[in-house]
Amino acid sequence: MSTTFRPRRSVLYMPSSNERALEKAKSIPCDGLILDLEDAVAPDAKPAAREAACAAAASGEYGRRELTIRINGMDTAWHEADMAAACAAGPDAIVVPKVNSADEVRALVAAMQRHGAPPRTTLWAMVETPVAMLHAYEIASASDRLSVLVMGTNDLAKELYAEHVPGRQPLLTGLGLALLAARATGKAILDGVYNDVKNAEGFAAECVQGRQMGFDGKTLIHPGQVEPANEAFAPSEQAVADARGILEAWAAGAGGVVTYNGRMIEHLHVASAERVLAIHEAIEALRA
Repeated sequence: MSTTFRPRRSVLYMPSSNERALEKAKSIPCDGLILDLEDAVAPDAKPAAREAACAAAASGEYGRRELTIRINGMDTAWHEADMAAACAAGPDAIVVPKVNSADEVRALVAAMQRHGAPPRTTLWAMVETPVAMLHAYEIASASDRLSVLVMGTNDLAKELYAEHVPGRQPLLTGLGLALLAARATGKAILDGVYNDVKNAEGFAAECVQGRQMGFDGKTLIHPGQVEPANEAFAPSEQAVADARGILEAWAAGAGGVVTYNGRMIEHLHVASAERVLAIHEAIEALRA
């Protein structure tokens, strides 16, 4: 198993039309940033926001944070110019909203190649409609350049005529389908945003739910959500200790029956323990 792992516990949307926000983002302890050209930017501010986001992506001033640019959707007047500029800037990824099919993924990848995006720049596809949920596997498997699925839970709730409720019962089918697609194709997947920035308890509960479901991290709309997300999506001290104990017991077992704290240990437990330690070590490396 590869020990390389890129933490994406906290991925913060930042409006690229806000110069102060882009400057502040350099010091926020998030794992990733989405420099937004879409929802957070008014139509008349989009050209200036595009220029600012691309300058930020090319600046090298954001440290180890994964730096991405969310461009406007394929059905908008700004999409082509956004795509060309983002490819030239060469961020870690280009985030595209409302991706609904494998054909759209292939068209986006072709556009990235046509505009000369560097190999390091991958595609993040936002899945946020019922159609996308029903075709999540095809979307996720359409290209090796697609590295991350991003849940758009606000738009999904809107299109389902669903309510935002604690526990997210109306969204669980869609969340589960997207998670299955991501894991079946070896992609990362980020949970959607939590809207009530003043409800710390509700946010923490949704982070725990997302981690328990299997998400790699959460997209955020406020810097105050970063530290709770980092904590929720990092392995606990006990989880790290148990992972090390399982691997030590497995190594000492030499092919025989292996137990740890009274539990039978199999290959699947070893693989899970290796993943926990890979995540832990990658997070520790960010602090070094």
